[in-house]
Amino acid sequence: QVQLVESGGGLVQPGGSLRLSCAASGSIFRNNIMAWYRQAPGNQRELVANITSRGSTNCVDSVKGRFAISRDNAKNTVYLQMNSLKPEDTAVYYCYIQYNLFGVLYDSWGQGTQVTVSS
Repeated sequence: QVQLVESGGGLVQPGGSLRLSCAASGSIFRNNIMAWYRQAPGNQRELVANITSRGSTNCVDSVKGRFAISRDNAKNTVYLQMNSLKPEDTAVYYCYIQYNLFGVLYDSWGQGTQVTVSS
């Protein structure tokens, strides 16, 4: 069982920056994908960025050039550096991990951390 705990959310003015952290604990299969999702009120949860165990990254167009996902495998932690924040980035941000073991897909979600971008 993998548990994820997010931190780093808060209130920030437009144009500001935040760095989210997600620490994973438990039995973690080395080949995995970790990701950040977000969900604004009234909206569906959407993928923001993901990263493989080898460090390959991907992010959605709306945050390209502003957000960067990274991970520290030794610490089992994934980060989301958010720069040039906009009000539309306001959402609950969720950490996510997915791995395949014996042909079965497993995943786990964090509890979420609130990011509010407002002046």
